[in-house]
Amino acid sequence: MERKAFMECMASPQSAGLRHMFFAEREAARVTGLDRSVAPREISSVAVIGAGTMGTGIAMNFANAGLAVWLLEVNQQALERGLGMIEKNYLGSVKRGKLTEQEAQAARDLITGTTHYDDLGDADLTIEAVYEDLSLKQDIFERLDDVAKPGAILATNTSYQDVNRIAAVTRRPQDVLGLHFFSPAHVMKLLEVVRADKTADDVLVTCLGLAKKIRKIPVVAGVCYGFIGNRMLQHYGREAQLCLIEGATPDTIDTAMQQWGMAMGPMRVFDLAGLDIGYKARQGLKPAERGDPRAHSIPDALVEMGRLGQKSGAGFYTYDPAGRGYTVDDTVRQVITEQASAQGIVRRDIDAGEIVDRLIYALINEGMKIVEEGIAQRPSDIDVVYVYGYGFPAYRGGPMFYADTVGLAEVYRRVLEFRDRFGSANWTPAPLLAELAKNGRSLSEWRTR
Repeated sequence: MERKAFMECMASPQSAGLRHMFFAEREAARVTGLDRSVAPREISSVAVIGAGTMGTGIAMNFANAGLAVWLLEVNQQALERGLGMIEKNYLGSVKRGKLTEQEAQAARDLITGTTHYDDLGDADLTIEAVYEDLSLKQDIFERLDDVAKPGAILATNTSYQDVNRIAAVTRRPQDVLGLHFFSPAHVMKLLEVVRADKTADDVLVTCLGLAKKIRKIPVVAGVCYGFIGNRMLQHYGREAQLCLIEGATPDTIDTAMQQWGMAMGPMRVFDLAGLDIGYKARQGLKPAERGDPRAHSIPDALVEMGRLGQKSGAGFYTYDPAGRGYTVDDTVRQVITEQASAQGIVRRDIDAGEIVDRLIYALINEGMKIVEEGIAQRPSDIDVVYVYGYGFPAYRGGPMFYADTVGLAEVYRRVLEFRDRFGSANWTPAPLLAELAKNGRSLSEWRTR
């Protein structure tokens, strides 16, 4: 009986998905066209610019690996706040048994705070981790160009900005690349290594090796808006918001996705990240550049009411300050109804099957474009990004492996159905998806061509 059960498990799609991820993780470290005999640069000290949630988490990564870290902020008050977050995180790690008090103290002692750029001059690697403003990041890199020693690697932690434009303001674009950590940076395992047009091979080799030293799983991405993960996430989030305004509720969407296997539903993810992040980004765009208003009118209305997400105690959900409970309240229901009416939408019942298919197939369709454009080296790299950075269930093998599991012909059929129902603006099939589906081929076959 035990052997029979084992054989059934071994032949299951879950087993296939997990085996795929085992090899995908290892293959992601192999970079096409990269001379691995190139000697890496020596990294013994790191500087991090920005002591917010992301910057402090990044600093902890390197301190935990035994590297000296300079942490820079614009003023002493902001710096003290950041160092306080680090202290709180280490206390939590000790309390949970992740670190001993001696290990935590040794890591703390490796982090030095400063408000002076001149203190960063000896760092072998400097990582900028300020908020998403291209001009601010360019100003920082211009300043680093004058301060950083020759041969120092200059990295940006941007989630979606153009790394080539950041590198262009320096006299050493060959030393610049993107190192996109995922929040919380001292916990999440994924590291998107963004290779700019002029990034030197030894810089890439150094950062891939450094990723392993700080216990991250690196995936190399090309330069485009959002790289791999966040570019796809835009489409996943768009469909979540459209399902919401068309008839679903935050909890029905989250329940559908969590029961399907996602670690957290999209509405809770939005609340955790902060609804004001997307709101501020949209405010910097012209109305025509903000996309379909149906896909952001609800979160924009919530932000304007002061509901910024979990950090303010309310967003799509209302959060219990005394614990981790959360509920959908009447205010949110009213906002959804009002915004649907304002957009001329007659709300309807949307079942879990439609929710899952719209969100997951939106991921897959955009992933197909990313593969075809060469932003990702291979389909399995996308799977690594989504399993380790976005809570995609490993037993489903990532979105691209899952597409092969379902069958590309079925995925294509469903995308065409959504195009006919919802319009081609959001549901134009990726050319690669159409080609493979029509020829009865899979992504794994395309990869070996």
